[in-house]
Amino acid sequence: MAGQIKVTLKKSGIGRKEYFTKVLKGLGLTKLHKTVVLTDTPEIRGMIRKVSHMVVVED
Repeated sequence: MAGQIKVTLKKSGIGRKEYFTKVLKGLGLTKLHKTVVLTDTPEIRGMIRKVSHMVVVED
């Protein structure tokens, strides 16, 4: 069973390319300072890596 990770949105998607906002929406991050708990999978890690400059990850 995969672990869980907490992801918090720290920077807004406003003014960013549409790709970044779609990735954030896919992660369930719609508002600033929103935190979601996600399953730690390679797919989720890849999405987080694409927006790593906008989020904070806690294991």
